[in-house]
Formats: sequence, structure tokens, C-alpha cells
Amino acid sequence: MRTGEQYLKTLNDGRTVILDGQAVDNVLEHPAFARVAQTMAELFDLAADPANGMQFHCEEIGGPANRVFAAPRSAEELTLRRQAIETWARHTHGWVGRSPDHVGTFFAAFGAHPDVFANEKHDFAANISNYYRRILAENLYVSYAIIPPQVSRASTVSGWEGDFLQVGVVRETDEGLIVRGSQMLATGAAIADEVFVTCIKPLGPDDADFAVSFALPVATEGLKLYCRRPYAPAATSDFDYPLTSKYDEPDALVVFDDVLVPWERVFINRDIDTLRRQFFDTGAHALGNWQAQIRFMTKLKFIAAVARKVTQVNGTDKIPGVQEKLGELAAVVASVESAVLAAEYTATRDSAGMMVPGKRALYGAMGLQAETYPRAISILRDLVGGGVLQLPSSVADMRSEVTRPDMERYVQSPGVPSEERVKLFKLAWDIVGSEFAGRHQQYEMFYAGAPFIVKGAYTYRNFGYDALVAELDQYLAAYGIAGSKEK
Repeated sequence: MRTGEQYLKTLNDGRTVILDGQAVDNVLEHPAFARVAQTMAELFDLAADPANGMQFHCEEIGGPANRVFAAPRSAEELTLRRQAIETWARHTHGWVGRSPDHVGTFFAAFGAHPDVFANEKHDFAANISNYYRRILAENLYVSYAIIPPQVSRASTVSGWEGDFLQVGVVRETDEGLIVRGSQMLATGAAIADEVFVTCIKPLGPDDADFAVSFALPVATEGLKLYCRRPYAPAATSDFDYPLTSKYDEPDALVVFDDVLVPWERVFINRDIDTLRRQFFDTGAHALGNWQAQIRFMTKLKFIAAVARKVTQVNGTDKIPGVQEKLGELAAVVASVESAVLAAEYTATRDSAGMMVPGKRALYGAMGLQAETYPRAISILRDLVGGGVLQLPSSVADMRSEVTRPDMERYVQSPGVPSEERVKLFKLAWDIVGSEFAGRHQQYEMFYAGAPFIVKGAYTYRNFGYDALVAELDQYLAAYGIAGSKEK
């Protein structure tokens, strides 16, 4: 089990991370990446400590591995996996959306179903098995880029003007595939070990060149990461921006300039059917999204705690209307938590022996995520009111001999010192109003894709309408006009 220090030592490897028109010399020394990389290192340290219960003896590698990367094969293993994921999620309070257990979970399902990656054209079953063993053995942090660039949402890549705007295969060589183009949205890639590249968007018959799946080290020659504007460098202090300063995950557009993908790192090569099957026939989509809902549940609990604390500090928690708001927030959080546990309880073992979380509960929660998160934020925003606006400009106001007396006198609550009140409301602002907060609202709303796709493709199809309608038909068939009694 590698430690956080060992993870950090791998990051200064010559990777091409571009920010503000320039390549970053060392992500460990850049204010945009240093603190969130340290947060990731803390996660690895948690897993490396046997006292935290995150390790298990892994038969695939014949030694200890991180349980968040395990393919669960019993109800007990599924529960232990959820508890391990929660250990990491509680450390970040759910604010790291793409921690290493996210993509690692997809590969756990891939590794349990290597046969999906083999057919008459290509047999990459051994590749996927070997790569999964690497994740287990090396405790790898893999990011992913699985969405085409937003050139046009009205068509797939074959209908776009311009060649290889989306990453695709230019040619094959004896060494492997040569790929060119771009893919989004590689959250965390700038501080990850490797990046997994594929396409979750359905492709058409003319898009075969772009139906690929592979993984490469972030430092691969010709691979470039164009990062969005970071928020961490503008965070004046941990006191002023307690979330932004530690959890600002970098999002990036990945660009490939005729990059060689060695054959042993190829999982799908121009195969549209297998491209779809990798997520849905392996159970990866369900298992990976269950991890995400565990993290989401943890985040909502944290938001609820902030909301409750604010009402205590403001002395409003005895007001019926405020209690109603807190009750509604509690219902929102409890519904997600209940779905997580229901998915665990209703999990079934698939043909490969892997436990797949119950899809009705899982996709039911996902179908409402674009409404659940904004509602939670709206309730917190309502409860904090103007308190998040009338705050000291920075921690300097709390330290200065000139300003501190006024801060202590005027910015406080009964029984709550100025520092404690300001700290709480600064945290609330970082949840509802900062740039970091805005990014998280957008992230949670579109986490699994456009809401109409999530509801239509996942929630609707996995609810089990056919069985319910069959029961309804039986009921309707039990009576009719003939034999009907009138009163």
C-alpha cells in the first residue's frame, strides 16, 4: 500500500499541464494544484494505515490492496466496500468528486468481466485484467476523460467539420494505436497517475474510429492537459475559503497530438458495440455510480450540519419556519442516504459473481440529483441570509490591532465568539457563493450527464415499469362491464 508521500513523489514527472498559456513546471509547487494534491496524499495515508480497515487480502495480486478498488463478491464485501468509500468521503466531507476510488471502481467491474473486452475482432481481455491488477498492486490514482468536446451536441463526431476533434485512431502500428484529438472532462488528471480515455456518449456507425478505450500515464509524450481557471490560488487563507483551499479539483481538456497507445494499454479498438458494453454489461456503470452516491450522501450530510449550526448560532432554530426548512433538508439528505442503503440491500450477484447495487434505488437517486443538490443549497442560502455578505474582508481583519476590536464587538452572537461566527459563515459562503461553490453546483447537476438523459436513459429504464404494469393489467382484467354490480 503506497503512502501519500510516495504518491506525491510521482507527480513531478514531466507531465504537460497547461494553465494561463504556459506549461506548469511542477504541479506540486503550483498553488493551483499543491493543496488538492496534498489532500489526495492524505487519502492514500488513510488507506495505508491498517487501523482504518481499508485494506484487504487480494487474491488477484496475492497481497494487501485498497478495498475501494475491490470487486465485491458477497453482500458482506459490498458493505465493507461502502464503509471504505465512506472513510475517504468523510475525510474530504464529500467535496472531492473524483477521488481515486471513482475510476478505480469502474476498473473493478471491468476486471471482473474481462470477457466483455474480447470478441472475434480483438481480444483485449488480458489487457484489462493486467491493468486492473496494476491498480490493485500500485494503489493507482486514475482519472478519466469520457465525454466528447462540446463541438456540437446535435450530432456525433462524424458529422462535425474538422478531422479528429474528438480523440480517435489515426492509424495502427506494430507498437500500438496512434490517437489524435481531444476529450473532456478529466477532473483531477493534473494530479493523477494515469488517465483513462473512452467515450460514454452513444456513437453511430460512422463513428467507429472514435470507439476506443485505453489508459496512459499523464506524463505521456504528446498528451496535454488544458486546465480550467483554478480557484485555489485566489483563496486568501484556509480561514476565508476553507473548502476552496483544500478541495479545488482541476478539470481539464485532454489533447492528444498523435500519441502512441501501446497495445498492452488498449482495451477497445474501434468497436462501437464493446464501447457501450464496457459500462453496462460489466456492471461498471452501476457500481461506479454507487460510489458517487456514497460520496454525494456524505457531502449532503456536511451541508446539513452547516445549516443546523447556522441556525443555532443565529438563535433561529426555535422558529417553526426554520425548523420546517431544516426538516425539508433532512428529508433531502435522508432520501439519498436511503437510496444508497437500498441499493446495497437489493444488490444482486451477476453472472461473473460480482455484486451489482440495486439499480432501481441507485438510478432513482441519480434521477433527482440535478434537483436535490440545488434544493439543499437553496435551503442553506435561505438560512444564512445576509450573514454571508456582512463578513470581514479577510482573516487580516481578525488579526489587525486596528480592526480586531470592532470585529469582536460587532460580528458575534450570544455565547459565540467573533472568530467562531465568522469562521462558520465563511464556510457557508464557500458552499453557496464562491466560485468553488458555483463549480460544485454545476458539477452535481450534470454529474452523470444532462438531467433529461439521466432520467430517461437510467432512471426510467431501471425502475421496473413492466412488472408494475403487468400487475396493473391483472387487476384490470379481474373486472369489467359483464357481471358489474350497481348499487
